[in-house]
Amino acid sequence: MSSISSSTLGTTTGTRVPRTRLRITRRGRRVVGAAVALGAAGIVAAGLLLGPGAVASDQAADVSFAQVTVEGGESLWQVASEIAPTKDPRDVVSDLVRLNNLPSAEVAAGQTLAVPEKYTR
Repeated sequence: MSSISSSTLGTTTGTRVPRTRLRITRRGRRVVGAAVALGAAGIVAAGLLLGPGAVASDQAADVSFAQVTVEGGESLWQVASEIAPTKDPRDVVSDLVRLNNLPSAEVAAGQTLAVPEKYTR
């Protein structure tokens, strides 16, 4: 075990070095806050600019659709249950609304809907 003398530490025995507390002013808090906000904004901007982008190709996707005509008194929920009995009707209704660009889940008698091939198998 090695011993360290008090002179090596830079203090003499019996004298205490007073500790000063770091105080930050209101202006200092604003400067630190602004620096942190700018740094966070820079990270977000870099992530948006340097992140992965959409990849486009010249090949069309191989997607086929079937057509379903809504009968009188039939709801979109009933159509979804008929075309995909094993699937969750909420998911099927959501897909049909999005695919057919419907303003809501209401359909009229005689309306023709495009149905993805995955639901008609």
